[in-house]
Amino acid sequence: MTHRQIMEALSGLLLGMFVAILSSTIVSNALPEIIGDLGGGQSAYTWVVTAALLSMTAATPLWGKLSDLYSKKALVQIALVVYVLGSAAAGLSQNAGMLIACRVVQGIGVGGLSALAQIVMAAMISPRERGRYSGYLGATFAVATVGGPLLGGVITDTSWLGWRWCFYVGVPFAVIALIVLQKTLHLPVVKREVKVDWSGAFLISAAVSLLLVWVTFAGDKYDWISWQTYAMVGGSVLLGLLFVLVESKASEPIIPLRLFRNRTITLSSVASLFVGVAMFTGTVFFSQYFQLARDKSPTMSGVMTIPMIAGLFVSSTVSGQVITKTGRWKYWLVSGGFLVTAGLGLLGTMRYDTDYWKIAIFMAVMGLGIGMMMQNLVLSTQNQVAPADLGAASSTVTFFRSLGGAMGVSALGAVMAHRITDYVKDGLTDLGPKYASAASDAGSGTSSIPDMDALPAPLRTVMESAYGHGIADVFLIAGAMALIAFFVTLFIKEVPLRTSGALAQAAESKAEAAAPAATAGSPAEERVPSWAGATTQAGDEAGGAGTQKLAAVATVEAPASSSGAGHGGIPVHGFVRGAESAPVPRAAVTLISLAGRQLGRSVAQADGSYAVDAPGTGSYVLIASADGFQPQASTVVVGDEPVSYDILLSGTSGLRGVVRAAQSGLPVEGAMVIVTDVRGDLLASAATGEQGEFSFTELVPGTVTVAVNAGGHRPRALPVEIGGTGVTRVEVDLDAGALLQGVVRAPHGPLADARVTLVDAAGNVAGTATTGADGAYAFTDLDGGDYTVIATGYPPVATALTVSGRGVDDHDIELAHPGE
Repeated sequence: MTHRQIMEALSGLLLGMFVAILSSTIVSNALPEIIGDLGGGQSAYTWVVTAALLSMTAATPLWGKLSDLYSKKALVQIALVVYVLGSAAAGLSQNAGMLIACRVVQGIGVGGLSALAQIVMAAMISPRERGRYSGYLGATFAVATVGGPLLGGVITDTSWLGWRWCFYVGVPFAVIALIVLQKTLHLPVVKREVKVDWSGAFLISAAVSLLLVWVTFAGDKYDWISWQTYAMVGGSVLLGLLFVLVESKASEPIIPLRLFRNRTITLSSVASLFVGVAMFTGTVFFSQYFQLARDKSPTMSGVMTIPMIAGLFVSSTVSGQVITKTGRWKYWLVSGGFLVTAGLGLLGTMRYDTDYWKIAIFMAVMGLGIGMMMQNLVLSTQNQVAPADLGAASSTVTFFRSLGGAMGVSALGAVMAHRITDYVKDGLTDLGPKYASAASDAGSGTSSIPDMDALPAPLRTVMESAYGHGIADVFLIAGAMALIAFFVTLFIKEVPLRTSGALAQAAESKAEAAAPAATAGSPAEERVPSWAGATTQAGDEAGGAGTQKLAAVATVEAPASSSGAGHGGIPVHGFVRGAESAPVPRAAVTLISLAGRQLGRSVAQADGSYAVDAPGTGSYVLIASADGFQPQASTVVVGDEPVSYDILLSGTSGLRGVVRAAQSGLPVEGAMVIVTDVRGDLLASAATGEQGEFSFTELVPGTVTVAVNAGGHRPRALPVEIGGTGVTRVEVDLDAGALLQGVVRAPHGPLADARVTLVDAAGNVAGTATTGADGAYAFTDLDGGDYTVIATGYPPVATALTVSGRGVDDHDIELAHPGE
């Protein structure tokens, strides 16, 4: 897919994501007033947020699994419809309980949109290029996160609208997204027999829900050490064990447990759990801090969180672009973990009267870290799985992030309420007994959200100080969680990003599976393998690119014995590994005879393992190939015992770029791009597409020369260093070239065979031409400047002129003998 096609397909998806994030953030600044209007307390405040996070968490794996089985487009549209219904009902809420129930429905829809957006992007776009488009997703996230609280604050502060419009305002956007998705998103549907793991979905939802209920009410409704704690925690653990048992036996598990054999997926999931705590803590509790501790309006509360969102926007966009360019992603994860930890730790020092500029810096640091981690944890996971498991793996990481957010908001909300109560009691001790009744009416921090404007000045200061200090304690605890995420990211191994999307990988796998049947002949037929020659020429029909591939063959002495095979053959097994011994899943491993006949074929598993059977003892050739790696072939000696043989693949190098006009910045379509090596031998050539783009794959690492020529522009050549792995990107700007043309005339008419010489201002000959029968001459691709034109054939004539630098300059010359 071209960049234009991808952006068209993503337009409706990004709009749907905007709706999902908007619904999560628009209520944050309105919640104090909403809960106060509906008569709820701090527990209700927490559960309005937690209910949506809980349902989103429980539904995310189910949406992800369904996307592996059914139409991704239809599922996105269903998620939008669920969201619209939940939002409309939430706006009609008459009490806190009804609002919490409607938020559960909203969360189911939002969970689908959050998971499916990542999955659809992964289906269309390769991991290497996905960083660029993840930047657009990050920008959408930032705009919705900034716009949500601001819009919610404005709606709440506007008397003729009211807080109910916080739920209605997203409905039109969702309807527009439905229409745009119908017209722009077109993905193939893989139809196969399916069985949805509903029991697994129920068990994971029940286990998480019971755990969150316990965390919310422990220490308030009952003691932390009580029979309720034992019952709820024990029940949650039991449900979790039942979930593992069911998943291990399910034919289509909601979360395939085998995914966790991959260390990257396991560590990314653990890191996402703690990142979720940090991310949702910031978005939920900042509104209470600014409104209750600093006496700001809902609108200003949204404005004051902009530094955090700006940091998130910048880091997610920049990291995505750099990852696409370099292919390196781990240092972004590690840096993000450090910044999130530092930001939350600094926020843990704030109080109700801390200077805002300090808080703004602390928020920006935290936002930078979240932007670096959030998308890249999903990217590292998607890069490790087969196309068939893409949805389940993506939703698993999103599930753990949502789970962390739900548990964090619930648990930290309870902690905050108790801390505020303690700080209020300490403050009242200093004020004396006369304010005790007023404090009781206002609420102690747990029973209800206080109305600060109704409190006397000394008591109001105590309440503001209590909220400021209590919320800071929450950020300090979240900082400890972020520190764990930071240490986890240190152990994630960086694996080179693939260069094809999931749909392309699935198509390639299908073609590879069909290849043996298509090439099979009679038993006596001998087929010559493609690696037998020195090189094979591959043409790119779209771009006209030609590249050369060379498969390295290691020759080993074979024993003379070649006895017949047993019934089952002799196993040849091992692992296919890439850089830093990282497994290469989906690598195709083929066993052939020395004469070139295919004897066996295997596809490497998620851990890189493969196994093929040799028909008997002797020497065979083992060929391994994988997307993003150079093919490798080696001779193996098979005896009477199974052979263990590991294959190491080295990454291929690619070159991508874009050609633009230097003056206008517009892409140049149809420009010829030529790549030559240091000896001047042609390696590849292609014409640029409509966006000025060009691409070459499987180039030999080293220094090459890239020459570009296009009509109306000055040709350009530049040296480029091709890296050892991944794709090197280059941008070429072409200067406009001027055309100087004219006609040489004699007294009798146009003069043929006249010689015209063009000399630049420095006296150098810029070009020569000989006129044709019509007396015409021309010089192309000239730089702007002063020139001298000399024409001979009659007595020579020299004329000075100035070339404009672009377009066409006409200059006719009159030649004659003296006196004519």
